[in-house]
Amino acid sequence: MKAELHPNYTVATITCACGNVIETNSTKPDMKVDICSKCHPYWTGNLKRETTGGRADKFKKKYGLQ
Repeated sequence: MKAELHPNYTVATITCACGNVIETNSTKPDMKVDICSKCHPYWTGNLKRETTGGRADKFKKKYGLQ
């Protein structure tokens, strides 16, 4: 490797708004994020999905073909 070409990796602390702290390696020593895997709705199972159907279902509902 060439000298002074690659960045220096150090131990980084990532702090979430919910209070979760993650330690990893990065070129930046400290990072603050708004959302992490502990508070994200997709990963916690609290994600609300609308199941309204596709275009064919909307067409059938609109013209009473069900």
